[in-house]
Amino acid sequence: MSGHAHDAVTQGDRTGAPAELELDAGHGGRLPFAYAKRQGILVDEVKNGVARVLCRPNVNSLSLAEVRRYTGLPLKLEILPPDKFDSILQKSYEHGTSQAMQMIGEMGDELDLSSIAQQMSEPEDLLESEDDAPIIRLINAMLTEAVKENASDIHIEPYENRLVIRFRVDGVLREVLEPARVLAPILVSRIKVMAKLDIAEKRLPQDGRISLKIANRAVDVRVSTLPSAHGERVVLRLL
Repeated sequence: MSGHAHDAVTQGDRTGAPAELELDAGHGGRLPFAYAKRQGILVDEVKNGVARVLCRPNVNSLSLAEVRRYTGLPLKLEILPPDKFDSILQKSYEHGTSQAMQMIGEMGDELDLSSIAQQMSEPEDLLESEDDAPIIRLINAMLTEAVKENASDIHIEPYENRLVIRFRVDGVLREVLEPARVLAPILVSRIKVMAKLDIAEKRLPQDGRISLKIANRAVDVRVSTLPSAHGERVVLRLL
């Protein structure tokens, strides 16, 4: 297994990885959630100078090369069925949920939805970012704007060719933002992780909760997901 990992990493080093992970001296081998989910790679543990890496079956050798560079360690691979990988990924990153919510609290009013909309003219920047902060900023902007407008709900609705975010204010749903459609899966996944829902379960409705501070105000958010023909819909109810 470790020999297979070595071969994949050597090939990746020759051709160059598709997207670079930003090195952080304090990462301890932990990959950003967005990268781990998209590439299907999870650094499970580091032992005796070797990083044990869990992967989906279709893992890209170039991405493994980038993880090898990021950790600075040889990799020992373990290929898992997609459902099992997603379940372990969920449990691993639940421990980082409090950090994400702390980030949202600290951001306060630094971004609003109009700023986010302007920055998202190049949606691949958010998709290719190997830092979770951009998607957390988007969630922060939605929640902050909803609190300002006294919205009772936020609806995140994927359609075939568009993604729509609506607020319910005084009982009336209105559209407030239309991000790039390709952002739907990572946005929904991050919200599900924060609410401690099962990111691997996409066919059944789920309910959870997020408690956090926005602009020094305690906000309790009830999260509901609902499968649809074009991906999961999410309703965030602000309590």
